Amino acid sequence: MKHSLIRKGLVRPQLSELVINWHITEACNYNCRYCYAHWDGNARELIHDISGTRQMLENLWQFFHPENVANPLQKQIDWRGIRLNLAGGEPLLYSERLLQTLSDARNIGFTASVITNGSLLSRDFAQLIAPKLSMLGVSLDSAVSKTNRQIGRQSRQGKLLDMDALEDAIKAARLINPKLQIKLNTVINAINCDEDLSAGIRRLAPQRWKVLRMLPVVTDELNVSDEDFQRFVARHRDLGDIMCIEDNTDMVESYVMIDPLGRFFQNALGQPNYRYSPPIPKVGVAQAFAKVGIDPSKFCSRYMVPVARGLP
Repeated sequence: MKHSLIRKGLVRPQLSELVINWHITEACNYNCRYCYAHWDGNARELIHDISGTRQMLENLWQFFHPENVANPLQKQIDWRGIRLNLAGGEPLLYSERLLQTLSDARNIGFTASVITNGSLLSRDFAQLIAPKLSMLGVSLDSAVSKTNRQIGRQSRQGKLLDMDALEDAIKAARLINPKLQIKLNTVINAINCDEDLSAGIRRLAPQRWKVLRMLPVVTDELNVSDEDFQRFVARHRDLGDIMCIEDNTDMVESYVMIDPLGRFFQNALGQPNYRYSPPIPKVGVAQAFAKVGIDPSKFCSRYMVPVARGLP
């Protein structure tokens, strides 16, 4: 009943937190063929500017604060807190700046999370970063070496993700922070769509497993058919209690996203590139966000329905 009233605009959806995704770098030690972490522009990445990073975080906090009635989203959504999600590229390539930015974000008032490919997540670093996080996300597209190599999930030296080391690091993070939530992200593409990832997912025991269909923003080289995508979902039906499914339409205009240069950006189906705002440090959060924005109903659907969305 409540969701029906929300769709009709009679009730404002209530979220525990509004999530801001900042892709702090385009740099990565992997070369995934489907990767959408490629942005226009050649300016210096903002993460390397300590004072500029802090200023942007403070401005984001003020604009997206739940009590800021000047934020246009206030007319459509209620939220209680703000989570800053740091992604890439591979954010662990800049481990010191990552740790400092997480500390700054928490001091300002954000809760924080990180998305990593897991290859640089050692046990020692997991113990350092875990107290600063409410959620740790890891990208896991396959547990098969051949598949990972075909996708491009290997370093220049040919090193692949070590599942034993990843499992050990996650265990260490959970010991340090028992409240830490673990999320796995899997991008379904033409190479891994016939696999069964059940054993690997259960081994890492995440609270949430996000299954995303490859989004052809930068390239459609590994596009996957509707039938193959649905077969992958059906094959993992036993994990439906933690699985959240995102088809292409679910991923369009449903995230608050910032690129490495400090610009809001959005994707759009049928368009080969992103739409960008002016840099936040130059024009401010309000003016930049007004140039891009989000679809409030899609955004709420993402964060209000935690599990098994989209299961046939």
